Amino acid sequence: MLRIGHVHLQVTDLAAAEAFYHGVLGFDVMVRGYPGALFVSAGGYHHHVGLNTWHSAGAAPQDAGAIGLRSFTIELPDSDGLAAVSARIEAAGVPYERRTDGILVRDPSGSAVTLAVLNLRA
Repeated sequence: MLRIGHVHLQVTDLAAAEAFYHGVLGFDVMVRGYPGALFVSAGGYHHHVGLNTWHSAGAAPQDAGAIGLRSFTIELPDSDGLAAVSARIEAAGVPYERRTDGILVRDPSGSAVTLAVLNLRA
């Protein structure tokens, strides 16, 4: 397993990305004013997820076999946090899949995000 402090994603629409990462997943918006980009985080960090439309504005989601990031995992500190995010996902009507390792959901641009409880032994 590889742990990365933050990830940058190409998205097709910043407003839809903000509605998902901030409104549904619960990240705080850290920077909104940078042209074509949005930066969100948890706990006051400068950003955990960078989102931009620099080469992807209005594009269709990538095909399943395309080269690129397949998925990434967001680790929540405990099962209560995962339950809270799960409730927001359901309330927003976002399709998701419960799995043994957490919850799999796709952002509006098609990126797969697994939400899981932090594994302190990893």
